[in-house]
Amino acid sequence: MEGQPVVEVRAVHEDTESLGSYVPVPGFGILPVNAFIVRAEQPLLVDTGAIVMKDAFMPALRSAIDPADIRWLWLTHTDPDHIGSLAAIMAEAPNARIITTFLGTGKLGLFGFPVDRVYLVNPGQSMSIGDREIVAIKPPSFDAPESTGFIDSKTRAFFCVDCFGALMSEPAATAADIPEAQLRDGLVTWATVDAPWLQMVDEERFGRSLEIVRQLDASVVLSSHLPPARGMTKTLLGFLREAHDAPSFIGPDQAALERMMATMA
Repeated sequence: MEGQPVVEVRAVHEDTESLGSYVPVPGFGILPVNAFIVRAEQPLLVDTGAIVMKDAFMPALRSAIDPADIRWLWLTHTDPDHIGSLAAIMAEAPNARIITTFLGTGKLGLFGFPVDRVYLVNPGQSMSIGDREIVAIKPPSFDAPESTGFIDSKTRAFFCVDCFGALMSEPAATAADIPEAQLRDGLVTWATVDAPWLQMVDEERFGRSLEIVRQLDASVVLSSHLPPARGMTKTLLGFLREAHDAPSFIGPDQAALERMMATMA
């Protein structure tokens, strides 16, 4: 379909590929939207792309893996940019189980779903996917209460949901390819948009949540809204701490929106 985002499959870490695209954010640039394949003994898919990219997502997924081989589908949360191809995947992956939380189950309306197709995991709990454990982690910033990421015990990749996402001016292969000042500004802006409650959190308590991530000693940070960030955890945590003290985001009003749309036209 004309205008649909292109979904690119790319190796981003050991045993891990991204299914990545970009969506425009008028007035602010572009935002990466990533799903991931973890090629474990029991293959795991992390998220299912945005609704706007659903026509492109399934062909890209099929080019990387037979959906029938997927054993687990980790839904980081239930926002539309993460569940766009959920129904299609569950139809083509009859052996896959959805990993979510009790709240995620409710928001997705899965309580009538066959119980053997849902698997509940809370932050702090772990589960086996054959040749490795994955440990569920609540990220330091998020936009939905059911948000849950994880760390892969074999590769030490940290899948951090929307945390560390950044608005960008142009595509980049890795987070390190983004000039540091631009990355800082894009990350701080995104955090104030995505987690507007950050400024209300006690600074000491927020610092403890950042320390939990630091102690993970992740080999790579894989965010839903950032190119892969290798060896950058300290930098990303520093920017997120800055977001805690940044002014609250106030979006364009109607007049500004009309000016923006006129410029685009």
